[in-house]
Amino acid sequence: MTRTVNGERLFNDGAKEVLRKQIWLVAEFCGVQVVTYAILTNHFHVLVRIPKKAEIPDAELLRRYRLLHARPTRYQAARLKVIEAQLADNGADAVEWRRRMSALMGDVSQYMKLLKQRFSIWFNKSHERYGTLWSERFKSVLVEGAGRVLQTMAAYIDLNCVRACLVEDPKEYRFCGYAEAVSGNEAAQEGIRFVCGEKIWAATQSTYRKLLFGTGAGPREKGAGISIETFNRVIAEGGKLALADALRCRIKYFTNGAVLGGRAFVETQLVSYRARTGRRERTGPRALPPIADWGDLTVLRNVRQPALG
Repeated sequence: MTRTVNGERLFNDGAKEVLRKQIWLVAEFCGVQVVTYAILTNHFHVLVRIPKKAEIPDAELLRRYRLLHARPTRYQAARLKVIEAQLADNGADAVEWRRRMSALMGDVSQYMKLLKQRFSIWFNKSHERYGTLWSERFKSVLVEGAGRVLQTMAAYIDLNCVRACLVEDPKEYRFCGYAEAVSGNEAAQEGIRFVCGEKIWAATQSTYRKLLFGTGAGPREKGAGISIETFNRVIAEGGKLALADALRCRIKYFTNGAVLGGRAFVETQLVSYRARTGRRERTGPRALPPIADWGDLTVLRNVRQPALG
């Protein structure tokens, strides 16, 4: 997740559309899979699947280079010819170009850096402004890539437009992954199918809508969100919200929790972190607030209060 400077509401529908296209374009260039996303007026979320590192053939690197420069300048066109000649000779320049290109592939940090840079250039030029567009480095959470954990994170992202009271059903909000999937975008459908572990879109949609709305195939009659009165009453009485209701609350653990997954997954990531850095963090898997039945869902990092909104 990343937010605009000062949280300013800068993005109209035109800007959101450009950012939507850039999310998919840069993902194809970097070789990452967009699982789902949501774009709002002052921030966006994107859930991506990072492939295992593998050697990429020169032909594929050139294809991705051309993809990123679909309208090359004279310099870029000439540069591409030079690159192709160098690769044919496999000299030192070719080795260096291959190394630099490969460093941009299959890395969430490189993906977000390139995405934010390209969009910032377009936005500043289009709106006659200069300077930074984004408030800070993006916030990232490592998500366990299967089962209920992945489904919960994906649904939380797709429900951003519902929490913002823009629509009652995310399929009606053009700038989220689920709406694109419903409209027939095959790449978006593939992301939701991966989340649900289904192969057929009709079955996937049924499974995912039950997750979004709790039951049934349509939006709930009570409207987009839940009232603060209902939330406070349920918590005061020691009760729990249905998962579909809990996901309509702003839960900071989903953006600030560092690692999200089952207890065993979070503990494994903590061990790996300690081995890489030599640091002995005094932390461990932390349960989410008991407002809902989260199952085995835990996070690595606690968040400052209030954790809910």
